[in-house]
Amino acid sequence: MEKIQTENAPKAVGPYSQAIKHNGLVYTAGQIPINPDTGKLVEREIIEQTIQVLKNLKAVLSAAGSSMENAIKVTVFLKNLDDYAKMNEIYSQYFTNKPARATVQVAKLPLDVLVEIDVVAKCD
Repeated sequence: MEKIQTENAPKAVGPYSQAIKHNGLVYTAGQIPINPDTGKLVEREIIEQTIQVLKNLKAVLSAAGSSMENAIKVTVFLKNLDDYAKMNEIYSQYFTNKPARATVQVAKLPLDVLVEIDVVAKCD
């Protein structure tokens, strides 16, 4: 088991790793829309927040020797399921391989963000 850490994604805000690599797979922690350069939350609409989340995931997967194209399973947590279509529009630009996915509406997310996403992917 290998802990993955990159400066190109936000630091973990609790006692967890950005990702864990194990037996040829990488399991990412849920990413929220924090800009790793500023450490600040992207405080805009769902489109801007989804873009930042996916950039963060791409950086974590890259640090683990993987990529968005290697994604097997994705979980999307939305504050409001009414944002599904807008989130999906951006999501489809990053996950062209169409991994399995679950999307759920949740009562609240860290820092009251609109979206959080985690990924399981195979490593190259």
